[in-house]
Amino acid sequence: MDAIELKSDLHNLIDSVNDMSVLSALKTLLSKQASESDFWDELPLSVQESVKRGMTQVENGETRTHEEVMQKHEKWL
Repeated sequence: MDAIELKSDLHNLIDSVNDMSVLSALKTLLSKQASESDFWDELPLSVQESVKRGMTQVENGETRTHEEVMQKHEKWL
């Protein structure tokens, strides 16, 4: 199925929906897609910084294995 066929199928499905809550949800979903906003931009700055810090740690080899973490925190599990 190519994009044209898929769009046609979606149009047909939407035309058959009468539930306003479903139509509203679809509009919201499609509007977000149309605006091409990335969820990253919606994250709080503190979360973005934390993720960046973690990615830098991975790049620098500053990681621990799952076993090491589980062993360290075993007393709380």
